[in-house]
Amino acid sequence: MAYWLMKSEPDVYGWDKLVAEKRGKWDGVRNWTAARNLKTMKVGDKAFFYHSNIGKEIVGVMEIAREAYPDASDDTGKWVMVDVKPLKPVKTPVSLATIRADKKLKDMALVRYSRLSVQPVTDSEWTHICRLAGIEA
Repeated sequence: MAYWLMKSEPDVYGWDKLVAEKRGKWDGVRNWTAARNLKTMKVGDKAFFYHSNIGKEIVGVMEIAREAYPDASDDTGKWVMVDVKPLKPVKTPVSLATIRADKKLKDMALVRYSRLSVQPVTDSEWTHICRLAGIEA
């Protein structure tokens, strides 16, 4: 199993909307590195749901429910999307400021490549963030 962090603006597609839908399509990714990460995902992988721009914090955990397939919002046929389903909200949102201040997370992709919308999370980062969030890894 691999771990990921996926960003969305909460006023565009937030955690509450994913929970209400019970399964969502993660589309609209238009960055080659982020798209490559989508193509790497496998069903059952876990991902943090990160609210970007507003809040800037991890708010939930989701699971990859369908591997990469053509993004319906893309007329060029170059981009892909995945399906995700919510697993659980975090008990304590983990902010970008908290992550940046934590020496154990200094090499995390979120710190080094802050604009990347879909990024890998290492096993140790996952475990540590789950602890900060008050949830089981």
